[in-house]
Amino acid sequence: MINISDSALDRIKDMLAEQEIPNMFLRLGVNPGGCSGFSYAMGFDDEESADDVFMEVGGVKVVVEKDNLRYLNGLEIDFKESGMSGGFTIHNPNAVASCGCGQSFKMRDEEGRPEVCE
Repeated sequence: MINISDSALDRIKDMLAEQEIPNMFLRLGVNPGGCSGFSYAMGFDDEESADDVFMEVGGVKVVVEKDNLRYLNGLEIDFKESGMSGGFTIHNPNAVASCGCGQSFKMRDEEGRPEVCE
């Protein structure tokens, strides 16, 4: 299960509406790399695959590849306004460590592909 705060849902819905492409959804994933070994992938998509798992969170269709579910189960996404800007924050209960920027994480049983942090 993936949890998305109301503020993040509002922002995602606004961003989806700006896309003006029918059947767009939020795709979440994990890639090897980043300072801690794994990095998050979050974006919009309109192409589905047989390897995808679909869920609806607060009226938003969310898609995750089956292989990525083990990394993202219980994930919490929030959106925080900060002065003139704002951004999404991610809390992952499966991560044993995260980098300072919050864009990558480390798993207990998997090393991933750690890279030099820039």
